Amino acid sequence: MSNFTLIFLCASSTNVALQMVATSPTDVSSYETVDAAITEDNPLRVLIAGAGVGGLALAKTLSKNPKMQVTVLERTDEFKRFGGPIQLASNALQVLKEMDEGVYNKIMDKFTFTGDKMNGIKDGIRDEWYAKFDLASPAEARNMPYTGVIERPDLQQIYLDALPKGMVKNGDGVVKYETNANGYGVKAVLESGQVVEGDVLLGADGIWSAVRATMRDEPIRGDGSGVTYSGYTVFAGELNYDSFDNGQVGYKVYIGPSQYFVITDIGNGRYQWYAFLAKPAGSAAKEEKPDGSSAYLQNVFTGWSKDIHHILKATQEHEIEQRDLYDRPPSVMKAWTKGNVALLGDSVHAMMPNLGQGGCQAIEDAYVIAEELATATSRDEIEAKLRSYRRRRLVRSAAVQGLSRFASDIIIRGFDTPAKIVLKDGIKFENFNYAGVVTKVLQPILPIFFDIQFNFLYDGWKNTSIINWGTFLRLAVVGGLILLIAVGTVEEAALFGGLGLEGLLAGTEGFAGAEGLETLIANIQDFFPFL
Repeated sequence: MSNFTLIFLCASSTNVALQMVATSPTDVSSYETVDAAITEDNPLRVLIAGAGVGGLALAKTLSKNPKMQVTVLERTDEFKRFGGPIQLASNALQVLKEMDEGVYNKIMDKFTFTGDKMNGIKDGIRDEWYAKFDLASPAEARNMPYTGVIERPDLQQIYLDALPKGMVKNGDGVVKYETNANGYGVKAVLESGQVVEGDVLLGADGIWSAVRATMRDEPIRGDGSGVTYSGYTVFAGELNYDSFDNGQVGYKVYIGPSQYFVITDIGNGRYQWYAFLAKPAGSAAKEEKPDGSSAYLQNVFTGWSKDIHHILKATQEHEIEQRDLYDRPPSVMKAWTKGNVALLGDSVHAMMPNLGQGGCQAIEDAYVIAEELATATSRDEIEAKLRSYRRRRLVRSAAVQGLSRFASDIIIRGFDTPAKIVLKDGIKFENFNYAGVVTKVLQPILPIFFDIQFNFLYDGWKNTSIINWGTFLRLAVVGGLILLIAVGTVEEAALFGGLGLEGLLAGTEGFAGAEGLETLIANIQDFFPFL
């Protein structure tokens, strides 16, 4: 499902937020004189641009340190009860638990687990399970919480209730910053023209980041910004819904030609769905929908599962929204940090929502930055601490970005209704075109890939090493095989040979083991029922 993002902070009442300095935006040449040492009497002044998942998770952790003085600068005027659920995967939940177990327990009171239920991909036309995800076993093996969802407003309120008054300043976002060339200090220039001075500026201001634009001397939007349209638009709906499989299935992804549909349980009798379509940017404004989005989608998904049509018909127009999806390529060669300024979350590694890891990776960023800054005893160490943060997070976040885009492209551009041989009134060959055969060939490989993928995500949440290279190699090998097959670079004859992949995988314990081999053989028998 989509993983779309918010977390708010708690702190001790002794932590006082920075006071704003009301000056003109051009008055940035004078800086307060401060000593190098970071102490309770001379705390590190931390400015955080953006009150999203990464920014407030970071503020929440730093604000408990008596040697930190935190101010969060948020563009929106006030926090309102809006937005759908956010997925928090096991890796993010483990980080939140480490940060503050009391807040974590309050989150659990409002949480709906999906990782302990059946999850997977279904044939969108035949309404048959195609491949299932095992989210539970990787979490249980590490004694981690199950993946699940929580409504954004509930999550927001949990943190706002514990928030020191005045730490978050609403209604005036950061538009640029200036740094002190002759000493300590960085000044955030706000939309109003006010200026706020600190020792560190952390840009958690989202995919259209003003902090990133200033750091890299590039536009916030458009050409040169590094933000690219993914090629996909998504319709999303959220509603009260009486599903026949409530309590049994967490989420299901219906695949078919050039599009897919997701239905997920978000708790308390409520469901969310997503329809991912390959469309040009701006299609929402250009495409007419005289009968509304629900009727439009029912037409788009003609011939697909009755479950899709049932939930679409139950959804009212005001419960549907459409948005284009944007992401960024991994920032391997571009700056994450510059001096005492750093980026985190979507500002540096915005990703597609398919893995539900956007907010989770921002939380991991926050955890690592907090660890690095907590060990600093002098302002002279901050630049090196931020560089260490980048080193620890670069490869893992880039890998997750790549996996998220990989999932989108493969599902929409590579998948079709799986080919099938039906023995009824003779032999029937259903969807025996190239894409249908490819989709069928991938069926026994995907559970192996999912197993490696979730183990990779859940293993590295501490970010103590750059990456688990053993797991990453297995992920690359199986993922590369999927990519080669899906994009058609393997000859068609080799595709049928691919049904005998047990020779490649059977002896590789880390890939599949006996269970993977049994799944593979069962799939061959399903493909050729007369064997």
